[in-house]
Amino acid sequence: MSVKEKRRGRPQKAKGQLNTEAILAQAKTLMVEHHKIPSIRALANSLNVDAMAIYHYFKNKNALQESILVSLIEEIHQPNDDESWQQALRQLCYSYVSLLHRYQGLLETLLAMETTSPAMVFIERFERIVEPLQLSSDHQKQALDLLADYLHGFALAMQCQSGNKLSEEMLQGPLNFYLRAIEAHAPR
Repeated sequence: MSVKEKRRGRPQKAKGQLNTEAILAQAKTLMVEHHKIPSIRALANSLNVDAMAIYHYFKNKNALQESILVSLIEEIHQPNDDESWQQALRQLCYSYVSLLHRYQGLLETLLAMETTSPAMVFIERFERIVEPLQLSSDHQKQALDLLADYLHGFALAMQCQSGNKLSEEMLQGPLNFYLRAIEAHAPR
């Protein structure tokens, strides 16, 4: 009986299927299945490679984790010039809550991280969207903090509920109130 052993180290050129994108895609799949960021060993096993092959693409576990989170957060709404700031902000919020709901455990991981690069994706998009309002830097920071805290609380409530009573549509009323409130703080 022969045993097929995994080769250690980086993959051979002939196989070529292992790359950064393939690793991140598999990590996302495992996150959906297991509701947490996969360990390097679990990720390597699912890709049928040695764990050291992952280290060829990511210098350590933290670099892998950060890349996974940035890759996920980049999936949220990208504002475009054809939409109003209100519509863009609604879409940003809906897509963010949807992402947090789809990847259970993502919120907790984001909040526990020491690096800010995943959060910067959301912050940069938020700032681009509210730029036409010309809010003071203090008001813009307060608006961002309030929105992030509300969205995180809403996403957490969705995760903790039983019976799916909360839905993304329930964001609409509070979000409309929020939009009117920050618009009221825009200079006239």
